[in-house]
Amino acid sequence: MILEVAQLQVKPGTINDFESQFRKASKIISRMDGYLGHELHKCVETENKYILLVRWQSITAHEVGFRQSPDYQEWKALLHHFYDPFPTVEHYVQIKHETD
Repeated sequence: MILEVAQLQVKPGTINDFESQFRKASKIISRMDGYLGHELHKCVETENKYILLVRWQSITAHEVGFRQSPDYQEWKALLHHFYDPFPTVEHYVQIKHETD
């Protein structure tokens, strides 16, 4: 499993619209092959800051399956104009410990 982590800075004054559009966009990402789940968290200290966590079966499911799909264009149209600056997106793998 891969965890996609995106730090989102939403333009001031657009938070309600962003959250509304994100609910629509969630339906898009949820139907993608290799998608395992996602969470959007709002920062307590900074009103317009969010973190998006998306679980994928693989980086390929995200980078190719989603980002190269026609559905990504719809996702992009719904959300990308809210960000300033554009988000940093990174992928993480879980580290297993000897007790796991």
